[in-house]
This record gives sequence, structure tokens and C-alpha cells, in this order.
Amino acid sequence: MKHIFIVNPAAGKEEFRNDLSRRMHSVNADFQVYLTKAPKDATRFVRKYCSENSGPVRFYACGGDGTLSEVAAGTVGFENAELSCCPCGSGNDFVKYYGGEEAFRDIDALINAPAHPIDLIKINDTYSLNVVNFGFDTHVAKTMEKVRNKKIIGGKNAYNTGVFSSVLFAMKNQAEIYADGERLNPDGKFLLCTAANGKYVGGAFQCAPRSVNDDGLMEICMVKPISRFKFVKLLGPYTAGKHLDDPNFKDIIEYRRCRRLEVNASEGFSVCVDGELLDTTHFICEVMPGAVKFAAPAAAVPTEEILIQYSSRTNSLL
Repeated sequence: MKHIFIVNPAAGKEEFRNDLSRRMHSVNADFQVYLTKAPKDATRFVRKYCSENSGPVRFYACGGDGTLSEVAAGTVGFENAELSCCPCGSGNDFVKYYGGEEAFRDIDALINAPAHPIDLIKINDTYSLNVVNFGFDTHVAKTMEKVRNKKIIGGKNAYNTGVFSSVLFAMKNQAEIYADGERLNPDGKFLLCTAANGKYVGGAFQCAPRSVNDDGLMEICMVKPISRFKFVKLLGPYTAGKHLDDPNFKDIIEYRRCRRLEVNASEGFSVCVDGELLDTTHFICEVMPGAVKFAAPAAAVPTEEILIQYSSRTNSLL
């Protein structure tokens, strides 16, 4: 098998990438390194390689969730292609599904890891491997983009600036949200909404604690508008992934497992796709079951709790 490491030079720290390079060269395998040149370049490279080569190949996304999503999109439709990753971005949310980043640092374990099919979310003409989110979260991301290079409020403070701005201006958002044809918000209002294949978003928030990435379904969680005081009070349980079982969330959450999510909004609306902003007034998310073959080291398998949840859900669908 050919092993191709796709490195995003803009992600992570240079010393980590240098260390990654040294470890790759110590492995006894047929490998190649490709440095991405621009957004979506990873997808273009992967599709071009797979179109011109029929032999088995495994691509390793060396970057953050955006890089991983781009590489995953490139493998769609190619039976000879597998996907894995060596996370070096700022969030690395997707691998938290498998317990975190550490197991994916072992290059030998990555190369020898078995691959299994997992789902992908198709959103309009792009793809998400982890989470599609919009509303409050999108306002945070857009604010971060605006202030990233500014003094005091930018840099390492950009995220906090984004949250502060969103608490002031994005507590009540407007869009029509449908899960498998069912309207989730008849009044058109919501605070935030996530469509998840993974479990985490924003670096720390366990938005989809019951998610299983190979069950053919998305986890939809829409939070209704709430007061700022209640938002602060409930932020801790939401971050810890306790919101689906916490009685304080009972009347403010609409939770569904579905195959199709449709959203209609007005001009200026945006959605985050694995951390990347997409401006759109109408989008459809659809699950593509088993669309990519993902290789996770043995030390990075989902927890027993996830496997038990998957088993019980599968039985409930029969």
C-alpha cells in the first residue's frame, strides 16, 4: 500500500511538523509527502491521484479538522483509497471521538491500523466528516475571523472575543430547520444547531455525546433561544455533553437522529463545516453511510460506552 502524508503548512507548529517528518522517514513503508498550497488543494490532489492510480493508497491528513475534511472529500467514490490523520491543528475535534490525539501520533501504529467504513455528511456540494453547526457558533467563528490579527482582542483572545460578541448579538437566530421533513422550530427562532457525525466541536464542546460515526444517521441538536443568564448557567453541562440527560435542558432542546437536514435562511446566513465558514441561505445535509474508510490505531478505538449505544440503537431500528 502507498502511504501519502498530506501536510497543511498553515496548521500547527513548525517544530511539530519537523518532528513528524523525522518520524515518517524512520518508518519502513512506501510513503510520499505532499504540502497543500491553498484551500481545497488537498481535495484536488487526492482526487487527481486516485483518478490516475488504481493501487491501494492511504492518505494521512496532517493538519486540523479542515484538512481532514478536505482529504476525506477527495477519497469519496474511490474504493482503493483509505483515510487516516496525524492531527496538528488547533482543535482536532474529530479524533476526540476516538479518545484524543495521542494515539494518532504513533506513525507505526497509523500505518498498520485497520480501516473501517464510516459515514460522511454531504452539505450542498461539500462534505463534513465531523460537525456542521450554525447560529451562535457561526457568529463566534465569523467574529474570530474579523479580529484574528488585531491587538488585544485578537490572537489568543480571538475565541473569547467571538464568544463575548455572540452573547451580545447572536442569542436569537432565524432560520427554518427541518429534520427528515419535520419542522423543529415552528417560530423560526433558535440559539444554535448542530448536525453531528463526530462528538466534539469548538475544541472542547461535546455537542453530540451519543453520536456514532458509522450508524448511517446524524445527531441533530437544536437549542432554542434562552436568556443570557440561563446560557451562562447551562454552558458547563453543555460543554461536558450532559445536555441530553439534564432536566434543565428538557424544554429548550430539540434532539433528533435523522438522515436529512434542511435549512432555509435569509441573506447573510453562514454555517460552519468542520470549522470552515460557508455562506449560504439554503442547505441540505445528507448522510452518506460508509462513504470513507477510516484507519484508527488500536489504542484509539471508540469507548465501550459508544459501542453499547450503537448496539442498542441498531436493535431499536430493526
